[in-house]
Amino acid sequence: MVYLLLVLIRPQEYPQWPLAGVPLLPLALVLGLGVWLLSRNKRFDAPQYLLLLAFLAVTCLSVLLTGWSGGALQQFSEFAAIVVSFFLLANALDSRERVVAAMAVFTLSASVLALHGAGQAATGVGWTGAELVGDGRIQYLGIFSDPNDLGMLFVLCMPMAAYLGSRGGLMGLRRLFWWSLCLLLLYGVYLTHSRGALLSVIAMIGIWVLVRRGVFAAGTLAGAALVGLLLMPSRVSEIDVQEESALGRVEAWYEGLLMFQSSPVFGVGTGRFTEYHYLTAHNSLVLVLAENGIVGLTVWLAFVGYCFWMMVRILRHDPGYVEGEEEQAWEWYEDWRIALTLLASLVGFFTAAFFLSRSYVILLYLLAAVVVAHFCGVRDRHPQLPALELREHLGRWPVIGVATAAGLFVVVKVLLALV
Repeated sequence: MVYLLLVLIRPQEYPQWPLAGVPLLPLALVLGLGVWLLSRNKRFDAPQYLLLLAFLAVTCLSVLLTGWSGGALQQFSEFAAIVVSFFLLANALDSRERVVAAMAVFTLSASVLALHGAGQAATGVGWTGAELVGDGRIQYLGIFSDPNDLGMLFVLCMPMAAYLGSRGGLMGLRRLFWWSLCLLLLYGVYLTHSRGALLSVIAMIGIWVLVRRGVFAAGTLAGAALVGLLLMPSRVSEIDVQEESALGRVEAWYEGLLMFQSSPVFGVGTGRFTEYHYLTAHNSLVLVLAENGIVGLTVWLAFVGYCFWMMVRILRHDPGYVEGEEEQAWEWYEDWRIALTLLASLVGFFTAAFFLSRSYVILLYLLAAVVVAHFCGVRDRHPQLPALELREHLGRWPVIGVATAAGLFVVVKVLLALV
């Protein structure tokens, strides 16, 4: 949890931090790794463990095949830290209480950043010394110095805040506290002026209502939310294929597909997109496809796909508890609600990530670790929930990878025709 706090709040990057220069993040990660290696309880029964190791290998190999061995070693050292953090967090959250605690840490940390943004919006400078971006958008430090990344964090934490606020207690004060933070995070999303984050809010509302109320209610509410957001005085009202920012994104997608055509198997090399185009991909799928080829896209899609699949499997499963098993039924319902919360967070994150190059950011893999931990914990508590085995789906993911690549070509062709 200390490592999670350091990643999210990042006090070690404050200008006034007394331990400036001390590598707190690496030290916390190494310490956590040492404790985990000495522990007896280690598990690797989710497909994501093997898939993430495979993706690490592919990202390094894609660079090595360009003839740059030093770059491959650099990629390994950078992404290996993310792999380790995934393994540690997924193993550490070995109970429902710890999963809920992790969601609380996510939400509280994001709320600190939202408070920083509110002060920054009011005065022009936050307590970290970070100033507003030129067009009035809030930002933070480190990996959240981009307003879009900040909005993405707020988005994925909103369902967690809503879940924590639904638990009641303390004469309603707990509910009031967490729902206040949820509204604070929504305000933070607004202050980022991130169109992707605002669309993510709509998507999360849609998936929640879809599961709870059905297709018609989800479509109606999401449509109303879209109209409301379009009427807001925000950059979201400027969404148009011919708008300069959107046009630049479409051109970047097109260039990424050309890179894929030139190196279809392992791509042009991780981190080399901007060597071929002056802009980054502005799409997490295109980025992986261009830099790591169809092999990398297939592995990455499998990793992400299993995260969604795990939560959907919990939501669709009927444990079959009968009269006299009320306690087990309540336990299942609580796990079900957490699964819906994490599914909404996944939907929010990847809606935003569709318009950003965030295939390798640690935030994705920390969220995935919570998802994996919850699914494995639910299977421990309810063994009748079927497992997900990678060996049973080996033929499925390459087909999905090829279909996704083909779909991207179609989407880009249609968008270019509209320009």
